[in-house]
Amino acid sequence: MKVDSMRKIDYYAGIPLCFLLSLGLRLRRLFRPRQHRPASKVLLIELSEMGSAILVDPAMRKLQANGAELFFLIFAKNAASLRLLGTVAEDHVFTIREDGLMHLLIDTLRFFLWARRRRIDSVIDLELFSRFTALLSGLSGAANRVGYYSFHNEGLYRGELLTHRVAYNPYLHISKNFIAMVNALLSERDEDLYSRSIIDDDEIRLARVEIPLLQQQAMQQRVQESYPDYVSGRQRIVLINPNASELLPQRRWMPDRYVEVMRRLLAEFDDVLILITGAPAECAEADDLKQQVDNPRCVNFAGKLKLQELPVLYSIASLMLTNDSGPGHFSSITDLHTFVIFGPETPKLYGSLGNSTPIYAGLACSPCVSAANHRKTPCHNNVCLQLISADEVFAQIQTVLAEQA
Repeated sequence: MKVDSMRKIDYYAGIPLCFLLSLGLRLRRLFRPRQHRPASKVLLIELSEMGSAILVDPAMRKLQANGAELFFLIFAKNAASLRLLGTVAEDHVFTIREDGLMHLLIDTLRFFLWARRRRIDSVIDLELFSRFTALLSGLSGAANRVGYYSFHNEGLYRGELLTHRVAYNPYLHISKNFIAMVNALLSERDEDLYSRSIIDDDEIRLARVEIPLLQQQAMQQRVQESYPDYVSGRQRIVLINPNASELLPQRRWMPDRYVEVMRRLLAEFDDVLILITGAPAECAEADDLKQQVDNPRCVNFAGKLKLQELPVLYSIASLMLTNDSGPGHFSSITDLHTFVIFGPETPKLYGSLGNSTPIYAGLACSPCVSAANHRKTPCHNNVCLQLISADEVFAQIQTVLAEQA
């Protein structure tokens, strides 16, 4: 299903349904007043963003440290991102297909049965003011329902379905916003506004994966299959990820500038091997870039790996250049130095938690997507990315590669 179609359904169907469900819950509370229940079985809902499955990991580990059993609800196409760190058990993850309205409805009904059978007592809705996830929370059967509440913000209505209303802070990194929701759930006091707490940087440090040597050697063989002259220790691998999800295509830096950076890297460093990465559907686009670079040390590697194999590739690479998208977060669980190009969003809110360098022009109009506009921008001329030159990007990468030599 197209992103804009999902936004329309969320608005035109979501608002009246949230209103009706709010009335039902209010009537229910007249006969069954809410009682405080400790959080033991906690469901987290994050449907649409693969990177957020990484950014929420510190919050999930805090829940585990407080004795909670974790469950997760996510769109089927994004579920692989949860497996990178393995914090949530495979059989505790429920997926919803979003490739058509009928699948969406069927899986939603299945979810309600799944949640009740597992006696979920607490739900944390990580989505930014989505009515669909508010409905999922309200009908989950959970006694504790944590999420972002609009308070006095206009246009963000999604009913009165929450038991723990958290103030979303657009000036705080999203990982700290997620921690704030956990703090709200763990609070022993009822408050009109959560979460009045200070969140230190130490609380959002990511766990790192340890890649066994045998897996690294197997990955080096995979690279050698695509580039027979590759020898570990002789060539340095530079990864280029030129794509971004359809959720926000304005995040894509111009392809011709990627081509220019790749050409200059190959001319400057004769030991560099460039792998263009991407999903299987992005293979043709990657091949077009490879043809434009026109150098045997530039290889189309798109579609060669499953998502859960990416950390192994990152562990044998020297650095990566990527748009603001999932790989910038997936690499953060390794030591790979990653350069992330930002445009309509800001690294202050969505920056990688790993060994990452953001590249950001910082226009007066940027970031133009936010919780307030459901991350939909009116912009069709992404000057915020056009102002980032190939010279600027190459200079930053050149410095790091020279230091690594």
